[in-house]
Amino acid sequence: MSDQEQNPQPEMPLNEDGTPLTEEQLAAAYEEQIKQLRVEDVVLQTVVSLLNLGGRKAGLVPGTEDERDLNQLGFAIEAAMRLFPLVEPALGDDATQLKDAISQLQMAYVQLGGQVAGGPGAPEGGPAAPPPPAPKESPLAPPGAGKLWVPGQ
Repeated sequence: MSDQEQNPQPEMPLNEDGTPLTEEQLAAAYEEQIKQLRVEDVVLQTVVSLLNLGGRKAGLVPGTEDERDLNQLGFAIEAAMRLFPLVEPALGDDATQLKDAISQLQMAYVQLGGQVAGGPGAPEGGPAAPPPPAPKESPLAPPGAGKLWVPGQ
């Protein structure tokens, strides 16, 4: 296998005649993409990224068990919950998938928190996981939005 096959280089965008775009042409193409980009798209992508990262921090993705971090997981859940209401109306039926993903991370957080506080596999008398940091209230989020629901609390 050649070095190029092992480390593929990103393809340079080409003109219609097959020559690489100039820096000016690349800048113009980038500018055109930025003009079409909507803030809602960026917020939605951020929510999805937070959910994916939260899954890793929960150790739910195979091979990421050593990345488990309850503080980071809690922060990812809180951030996703605060941003989600901003894009939910535009999602329609697809909103259910994101709600389900947030719920799954919340359940993982509770279950992992129980393990750290003395559940199976936890060290005898080991410390409980600290709660996630409480973000400041956002003027954009509806009152009470983004509160992490924990059964029994």
